[in-house]
Amino acid sequence: MEHGMITSASGWRKVFAISGDENDNTAQISENDKILSGIAAEVFADYIIERTSSPTVILGQDTRPTGKAICEAMLKVLVSKNINVKYPGFIAAPEIMAYGKNASGFIYISASHNPIGHNGIKFGLDDGGVLNGTENAKLVKALNEKCASQSEIERIKAILNERKSPKTANFPEEAHDESNEVIAKSQKSKVEAKQAYLSFSKEVISATADKSSQDALFSKIKQGISENPLGIIADMNGSARTLSIDKAVFKDAGISYYGLNDEPGKIVHAIIPEPENLIWCAREMEKLQGEGHTEVKFGYMPDCDGDRGNIVFWNEKTKKAEVLKAQEVFALSVLSELSYMKYLDEVTGGDCSKNLAVAANCPTSMRIDEVTKAFGAKLFRAEVGEANVVNLARKKRSEGFTVRILGEGSNGGNITHPAAVRDPLNTIFALVKLLVLRDSENGGKKVRGLFHIWCDSQNLPYNNDFTLCDVIETLPVYCTTGVAEERAILKIKTTDHSVLKANFQKIFEEEWNCKKSELSSKYSIEGYEAIGTNGTEETRNLSDYSKNGKGGLKILFTGKNKEPLAYIWMRGSGTEPVFRVLCDVKGNNSAEEHDLLEWERAMILKADNL
Repeated sequence: MEHGMITSASGWRKVFAISGDENDNTAQISENDKILSGIAAEVFADYIIERTSSPTVILGQDTRPTGKAICEAMLKVLVSKNINVKYPGFIAAPEIMAYGKNASGFIYISASHNPIGHNGIKFGLDDGGVLNGTENAKLVKALNEKCASQSEIERIKAILNERKSPKTANFPEEAHDESNEVIAKSQKSKVEAKQAYLSFSKEVISATADKSSQDALFSKIKQGISENPLGIIADMNGSARTLSIDKAVFKDAGISYYGLNDEPGKIVHAIIPEPENLIWCAREMEKLQGEGHTEVKFGYMPDCDGDRGNIVFWNEKTKKAEVLKAQEVFALSVLSELSYMKYLDEVTGGDCSKNLAVAANCPTSMRIDEVTKAFGAKLFRAEVGEANVVNLARKKRSEGFTVRILGEGSNGGNITHPAAVRDPLNTIFALVKLLVLRDSENGGKKVRGLFHIWCDSQNLPYNNDFTLCDVIETLPVYCTTGVAEERAILKIKTTDHSVLKANFQKIFEEEWNCKKSELSSKYSIEGYEAIGTNGTEETRNLSDYSKNGKGGLKILFTGKNKEPLAYIWMRGSGTEPVFRVLCDVKGNNSAEEHDLLEWERAMILKADNL
């Protein structure tokens, strides 16, 4: 049986809708996909049983229609393996990962931001994140072997069809008696999950496990908001976050909450939280502002699994709701969290900011290089893929670095330690802390606020009366391709990316010799360096591009003093059948970004035809 899934560490994905249409919102999946779901469950069951003799596994799903059918098949197989299963039903990715810290592992049914007909599977242990590439490869190997064995297929098929009982309201088809028992305890599991997630979120936001310190921070935020009211609107778009802790955690901080499209499973527009889909949130913000709710300053829209959420903000100068670009969201989050570590040092007299570092993916804009440098922090880059960035951060912590924040700037959102997954709540609270934690006194000692700390690092004048617009204006200026733009995606025929990149190298080096004089006079570009990222490893001065394989390849353009000026980047997607490209240029020069990206696209297409 061909499983047809892309099996990256970030998640196994395919179109599960029975029609094969990625935009079909049917709940039906094929008989083969039910068997495939059962095989995937057994692969993880065998893996987890090897690690512990009496495992507990959390099984959850986002709100995609096909999720219940996949969960039904998985649940039957898991209970047949004598695994203790907890099924909280609809659950956000950060929530199941927080809940999973108290279990042996988790299986999460989601295709993240992909269209509604897609679905997928994420596996993780008790460390709050998905399996790394090495461990995922073990599961992929077992999956491929079982799918190639007719006897294994027939055995799983028999498990799915045996000992049936009457239909339940939870699933569209019949289920095991044991499965019914798990489902009957679903609400209890959901309550446990929310409690675990709320507790963990406060630890992440405050950077401490100490409850009194957490309470002190939230009290300070609440006091600040009582003086300068703040409201937040969330376009849930029917996602798994509709049933999560968002409203409760905002209430605890004194923040007004306004929900939009907050019925679970009612997905009313495209899932990916890019600018074209944030317009509903922006419109609602302008409507609320017009009705006198002038405290509404932030908005966000999560994807279906609720781990990614990009931001809308109220521009006090234009009097309009505007969408923050993904790279800006990450830059502001990094700025805030690095400032927060310095702030904690001033408050506690400790050394929270010792050996600061940030982990980011390869196509994160170079504005992050400037932000981290301002705080004396190191910046480390990994290949695209949340698991790669998380594992790079873990590696650097083991080497003695303090990696408070990490993420994929190209996609927006951030991962704040000790979390190991993106979470819009942590992004929102990074912005809240930035605005609320202003200059104050602590025991007679003046303590600088977060924005003040940033301004001092840049030798910029500081005024305690500032807005988010003022903060944004202090960010390093770069012009960067958006990952959801049409020109950021290429369809290529070459399946061997080593061959493609070898061809690209030959073409690029030939064209560089022809164009370098023009690039020098037009854009002050004098040289370049090829950089490859594979997993957690970054290779500088790459001489043979083919050795980069399926990793990320960047051509960094430099000036006369070797200073970075721009880069072009490329990588085949690990979760979609596309080839992604991107350009990042220092300064507000959209013409240069356009020219360099078009040059890159032309060279790749030429390489694809050799």
